[in-house]
Amino acid sequence: MSRTTVLLVLILGLVAGGVGVATFRPAVSEAQVREIAAAVVADTPQTEVLDRPAIETIVADFIASQPKQNTPADVAVAELDPGKLNPMIESFLMDNPSILQRVSERLQQEVVATRKAETRTQLAALSSEIYEAPGQIVLGNPDGDVTLVEMFDYNCGYCRQALPNLATLIDEDPNLRVILKEFPILSQGSAEAARVAVLVSETDVDYWTFHEALFTSPGQVDKAVALKAASDLGLNPITLEMGMNTPAVSAVIEASYKIAETLNITGTPTYIIGDEIIPGAVDIDQLRSRIANMRACGSTDCPAIPG
Repeated sequence: MSRTTVLLVLILGLVAGGVGVATFRPAVSEAQVREIAAAVVADTPQTEVLDRPAIETIVADFIASQPKQNTPADVAVAELDPGKLNPMIESFLMDNPSILQRVSERLQQEVVATRKAETRTQLAALSSEIYEAPGQIVLGNPDGDVTLVEMFDYNCGYCRQALPNLATLIDEDPNLRVILKEFPILSQGSAEAARVAVLVSETDVDYWTFHEALFTSPGQVDKAVALKAASDLGLNPITLEMGMNTPAVSAVIEASYKIAETLNITGTPTYIIGDEIIPGAVDIDQLRSRIANMRACGSTDCPAIPG
């Protein structure tokens, strides 16, 4: 490589990377860079070593000799008068209201996407507590390919209305696993009935029959109602009442409260399926759709297929 070529490469690198003594780099063409290189070669004895500081000085001197370029500081910036600007913006938006609608829709999409991402992360962190907790009630197919979780309160009117839907889903879908989590939040009676229910679930009796009896009983559901339903199934109400306040029963209830607190669940019924939390008693077809999507793509919301 010739001495001129070496100089040319060095100078190009210096100009592209910035010269230490320059505060603003003007546009320098390739022809000007070659002019610098030619001048350096002509004025420098062959025996003299051109190090980087020497070349920086030559390039800086050359740039300083060029006609002054406009710098950002030289550009006059008109002062913005809010009194004039704001009415102009308002007038523009009033004349084009669809812009605001598009902005609102876009913002809503971002909010929903953020919430979904947060929910997926939280559900993943609580996976074992939600799906594998000791003492939880499992109905349907214990080895089902899709799991539907319901958090409920025996005194919740909406839970009562949703009971037939749950029964239908279990009956029509042999591969559905259902987990019921006691979440007594409405009254002391709800908490007492939930404690009895935890003990009933640990026995060999048909839990669904007990569950259905409580939800179809008239009036408020409390300890007395729960013990009566358990007694009708052949269980000893005295034994149940003695065991309903044990630490093991309390741990099952507390586990539901912990899940609810982490996921910001405040009402019943609340369903959990896959990567989604569904508050309220939703239509059975919505649950069917989500179950089908879980099987199709592993999420309750499958991406649309083009065409």
